[in-house]
Amino acid sequence: MRRGEILALRWQDIDLKNRSLSVQRSVSRLPGGHRVSEPKTASGKRSITLPPFVIEALQQQRIRQLETKLKAGPAWEEHDLVFCNIYGRFLNSASPYELFTSLVKKAGLPHMRFHGLRHSAATILMAMKVPVKVIQELLGHSTITITLNVCGHVLPSMQEEAMDKMEHLFGKDEHDHGIPVRDER
Repeated sequence: MRRGEILALRWQDIDLKNRSLSVQRSVSRLPGGHRVSEPKTASGKRSITLPPFVIEALQQQRIRQLETKLKAGPAWEEHDLVFCNIYGRFLNSASPYELFTSLVKKAGLPHMRFHGLRHSAATILMAMKVPVKVIQELLGHSTITITLNVCGHVLPSMQEEAMDKMEHLFGKDEHDHGIPVRDER
C-alpha cells in the first residue's frame, strides 16, 4: 500500500475473518490539516488478500490501540483509524518514514525510502513467480506497464535461473559427446 493509503486505513476496511482489506481512501497532509480522498487511480481502489502473519499483526495492533484509547480517556477522538496518534487522530505523514528509517538502521541495512517497500514487495513477488497481473492488482497500478517498470529490478538469481533454463533447453546433452543432434523431421 502507499503511505497515504496506510494512514487512511480504517478498521471497517479490514475483514479479519476473510483475511482481506479494502483500500478505499488515501490521506495527504495539508497546511492546517489533512485531506482524505480516493486513491491515486481508479484501480487504486482494491481488495487485498492478507496472509495470516499480517492478520496476527493487525490483531496485535488493535489490542495496542485499545490500550492507548483507554489511556487517552476523553481526549481520544474516534476516527476508526488502524494507524493513528495517541489521541485517535491521523498520524503525521512523516511518522511511518521515521519509524521505517529507524528499523532499517537498526537492522544494519542500507538507507531505503518508505515507498521502496512497494518496489521490494513487487520484486520479491515476481521472483516468487507470482503472475504480474496479480502484482499489478495488489499494488493498485492502472496499467501492467507501470508494474513491469517497478518490477524491472532483476535479481541475479532470476538471471541465473533463466540461463539454467536456456542451458537445459539448448545445451549439450551429456550423452551426445559434443556432436550436435538435429531433428530431421
